[in-house]
Amino acid sequence: MNLSPKDAKHDYLDIALDLARKLEKTAIDRDKQGGTAKKERDLIRESGLLSLIIPKALGGYGENWKAVCQTIRELAKVDGSMAHLLGYHFLCLASVHLYGTKQQKDQLYKETVEHRQFWGNAFNPRDEGLAVTNDGTNWRLNGKKTFCSGANDSDRLLISAKSPNRERPFIAVIPSKRTGIVIHDDWDSFGQRQTDSGSVIFHNVLIEEKEVLLFYEQFPDNLFPTLRTHIAQLIILHVLLGIAEGAFEKAKDYTKTKSRPWLTSGVEKAVDDPFTVYQYGDLFVKLQASNALTQKAVDVFQQAWDKKSKLTIEERGECGIHIAIAKVTVSKTALEVTNRMFEVMGARATSGQYGYDRFWRNIRTHTLHDPIDYKIRDIGNWALNDQLPPITPYS
Repeated sequence: MNLSPKDAKHDYLDIALDLARKLEKTAIDRDKQGGTAKKERDLIRESGLLSLIIPKALGGYGENWKAVCQTIRELAKVDGSMAHLLGYHFLCLASVHLYGTKQQKDQLYKETVEHRQFWGNAFNPRDEGLAVTNDGTNWRLNGKKTFCSGANDSDRLLISAKSPNRERPFIAVIPSKRTGIVIHDDWDSFGQRQTDSGSVIFHNVLIEEKEVLLFYEQFPDNLFPTLRTHIAQLIILHVLLGIAEGAFEKAKDYTKTKSRPWLTSGVEKAVDDPFTVYQYGDLFVKLQASNALTQKAVDVFQQAWDKKSKLTIEERGECGIHIAIAKVTVSKTALEVTNRMFEVMGARATSGQYGYDRFWRNIRTHTLHDPIDYKIRDIGNWALNDQLPPITPYS
């Protein structure tokens, strides 16, 4: 399927499902290989989904965050890495909306549609290894950024750096192939192996004044840009839930077609084993609860997003609480599903040919980047002391 937003006859979900079917065919082998999934990234480019959240007036689909999250979730069911990359593309695009001027947003959005640009990042707010200086005319960037998801094979990079004369981080959008940028293929985690989340080195990289996003400098008291944190949380939330749902479906299919009943079970089919039936029922309930809380989080976020500059600190904080509640529930459920799935499939399911371990490895990798203990602390302070979470890169 090779559709642009303007001529697509199918809605975004049809396109996402078609793309997911294509990605699934090679998911196991690619997980073993790691590295950049160039062919699959090009499939995403060709699908038109990179323009999903761009307004129709600028050539995009003009969809909302519910559509974005649903798309990420569908891809995550078969390929956590590609869902992660697409999600971070949207996060970077939204950052222009949050931090840039209208002229910057319109120009970059149009170019993204016309050239099917895939965005990556060198934004990691916890990594301060990147610094910027001004030579009197333009800016120069030097240093290193880690956890740069999607940087490899990207067309644009969203960057953040320390600036000696700015209270807030220096934020800009630049072409990924600009002179002085070296993107390393050094991501060696056991999970999310094709997210290209390695490091990027900057050697005296030129940043033009027009590439610097200045909205926050012009409107320092506006809370709208702080919603970037919530977008990042929602994206990972849907990657986690999608992976868990995909694992559940794979386990169910295996149990129905390949699992054998235990010799003392007294049943002829694995699907009739009462312990197996209980396990599926228990996990299904937890997935349904995760789904309900996730949908609530998306709805509350969309309401906050629609407030724009009128967003209050209370509305932002309560939105963060709903997302945190969903994140805690989904994280626990996803870890449980991807672990317990082997109990309902049996020993033969550990064979490398199936690659079922990738579901747990992907979930475990994600959940370590944002410990849920601190989410629970924020929720507890809100529930007990009416205290809103602080504004941080994770809350």
